[in-house]
Amino acid sequence: MTNSARPCLKWAGGKTQLLDQIAARLPAELRAGKLARYVEPFVGSGAVFFFVAENFPTREYFLSDLNPELVLVYRVIRANVDALIAALTKIERKYFKLAPDAQKKFFYDTRAKFNATRAHLDCDNFQPEWIARAAQIIFLNRTCYNGLFRVNARGGFNVPFGSYKNPRICDAENLRAVARLLQRATIEQGDFAACARVVDRDTFVYFDPPYRPLSATASFTAYARAEFDDAAQRRLAEFYRALDARGAKLMLSNSDPKNVNPDDDFFEQLYAGFRITRVSAARMINSVASKRGAINELIVTNY
Repeated sequence: MTNSARPCLKWAGGKTQLLDQIAARLPAELRAGKLARYVEPFVGSGAVFFFVAENFPTREYFLSDLNPELVLVYRVIRANVDALIAALTKIERKYFKLAPDAQKKFFYDTRAKFNATRAHLDCDNFQPEWIARAAQIIFLNRTCYNGLFRVNARGGFNVPFGSYKNPRICDAENLRAVARLLQRATIEQGDFAACARVVDRDTFVYFDPPYRPLSATASFTAYARAEFDDAAQRRLAEFYRALDARGAKLMLSNSDPKNVNPDDDFFEQLYAGFRITRVSAARMINSVASKRGAINELIVTNY
């Protein structure tokens, strides 16, 4: 299997580590070229999209996410990857000329500028300012603590400096590989339910929503201003059933509550009647290194 394009952003819940297990559970119709359309309404790092686009003869791709900054980055890569590479190269050269304390200051200055200009940015219509914005996002993502994209209640990026010795800020080869795949995709910002208009029986939909937290301190749902709570998980399950009724092939990933509470059957109830498989995953984002171990995650399919 080909896998030359890799995620250009670190992302909480990114699926790079689970690709082999996801690939083994993709619908046979996708492998046989019988599904015309791939839809991913929580695109995140894009790892599954890149894999599918490089390895299967799907003709149409529809990608979306609630996070406007993430969608902006993908639109910039698709529209003008060379300009983005130039902007990132400039940042990278400046950053690596600085002493460690100055690098930290550069990070926080960039974060402050990023947050200060957010309210004045039109995220719907492409403009030259998007290129600098996308470069800032990638820089902050590559140099912040744990590569976590997190915003506060006002929508401001608030992850602290990561103190990495040699972060990969500009990976030009990979950005160009990502750009080639994104040329084939429709990319939109918005709620997951908006993809309904493009889903029919010739479609495969992969859902990778913000995971239901395993504990009160393990929430990574604040990737956009609106958190993804249990009510949202229930609404997603209803949507999943609605698309199943159309005949679409569906796969969904989420956390497994039984990692911490064997009696928690939240997802068993939500997705009763569908195939629920437990797979082993590495928890990469945790403030305590000793807790970054293997846990179970859920994969729900309707086939």
